[in-house]
Amino acid sequence: MTDLTELWIYLSQGPLLWLTATVVAYGIGDTLFVLSGRSPWVNPVLIAVVLLSVALIATGTPYETFFGGAQFVHFLLGPATVALALPLYANLSLVRSAALPMLAALLAGSLVAMLSAIAVGWALGLRGEVLLSLVPKSATSPVALGVAEVIGGIPSLTAALVIMTGITGAVIVTPLFNALGLTDWRARGFAVGVAAHGIGTARAFQVNDTAGAFSGIGMGLNALLTAILAPLVANWLF
Repeated sequence: MTDLTELWIYLSQGPLLWLTATVVAYGIGDTLFVLSGRSPWVNPVLIAVVLLSVALIATGTPYETFFGGAQFVHFLLGPATVALALPLYANLSLVRSAALPMLAALLAGSLVAMLSAIAVGWALGLRGEVLLSLVPKSATSPVALGVAEVIGGIPSLTAALVIMTGITGAVIVTPLFNALGLTDWRARGFAVGVAAHGIGTARAFQVNDTAGAFSGIGMGLNALLTAILAPLVANWLF
């Protein structure tokens, strides 16, 4: 038992341990997702978050230690966000044909995402920096964290809210759109990208390639618009 404890102490300090744990946790989540028939209720990201949370609590590992090992995954968020320019280029003709409706939907979706979060938070008694942390929750993580810092929010809280928003969107989007009778994959994908950023975009690609492409476009454009509008909204309301 002593040898195992010493081995764990040694391994827990290595940066590759939690990087490996992150990859394995997502692999388990993705496997369960496939076995479920790709049910939106079996979300790989949510499963990975739960498994990693249990592992951190069970081992008494501080978040800082975990992030020190898994930060390579965090680093890849930047290049992944930039790579979303590829779906925009590949679907440029479709984007041009629907430019005005997309811009209108982008502006409405971005503002509603911010203002509705503020309204709900205010109604629940949230104030100050906690309430400000809600503002960029529908933008992709690298942008949301930067915006939260600029407007006086708490970046770490915003990061958690971004993940929760993405997971919620990925889980409910397909049943919701089916119930609404929305069949246009461009509209479905764009709405998901604006509201649920990267996690929602991953779900959109699982359902339909066109939806995934437009979700990536919506995600990228909303990140840009949120960076512009969030400081204005924060200054106006606070």
